[in-house]
Amino acid sequence: MVPTVAHFNVTPVKSTALQHPDVIIVTELGVEGDHRFLFLNEQGRRLSEAGKAPLLSIQTSFDPWKGVLRAVSSDGDTVEADVSGDGESIEIGLYDRAVTGRVVGASIAEAVSEWAGHRLRLVRVDEPEYAGGEHRLTLVSLASVRDLGRRGGLDGEGPDSRRFRMTVELEDCEPYEEDSWNGSRVRMGDVVVRVGGGVPRCVLTTMNPVTGEKDFPTLEVLASFRRRDGELPFGVYADVVQPGRIRVGDAVEPL
Repeated sequence: MVPTVAHFNVTPVKSTALQHPDVIIVTELGVEGDHRFLFLNEQGRRLSEAGKAPLLSIQTSFDPWKGVLRAVSSDGDTVEADVSGDGESIEIGLYDRAVTGRVVGASIAEAVSEWAGHRLRLVRVDEPEYAGGEHRLTLVSLASVRDLGRRGGLDGEGPDSRRFRMTVELEDCEPYEEDSWNGSRVRMGDVVVRVGGGVPRCVLTTMNPVTGEKDFPTLEVLASFRRRDGELPFGVYADVVQPGRIRVGDAVEPL
């Protein structure tokens, strides 16, 4: 059976609610419009996992033509702001590197701070960088998610796969088949990527991807059979070799 693309998970603002388009456009720099912004704490540092939890239910959208970002709370409160200007320059320490950005959207930061219960700053990352990992795409098979759920005592579909926040979710794979592609090129639609190693997981994967409540012992289950060099990998990284378009339903073909 040929693996296929099942879902996409993207968002203009890191850690906010995921969007699931039917089509994504992938450039050398990753998915267009994905992870262009992020929230930092009041001291300008990356949020802790607990600090990210209140953001999971906040819907965000960005109009690049107007330069306007919108945020909507779980209660339906809405705020928007022009985020195209040049605010204060700031260096941001991400998980795997440092990038620079501009502090923007004070009205959005104020509203989201109130919704989240702690002071936040909104930052637009300077291109060509973005607020995701050094590797521009991530992949996971839903078969792997279901196997993880089974090992954790769940039946059926397993834990909500959105908790892993992977760019591309795959169907019609064997569990952990994506691991076997390490170092290989893989075609998805018009796009060719080179698959890398596993993505190390953190406590955020134990949280419901909508409510932020802990509802599955992801790390404990991974530690029982996936610990590698002190990390708990699940899903894989990928780098863009050939840009293009990927659609839900496209075949996924190791080359």
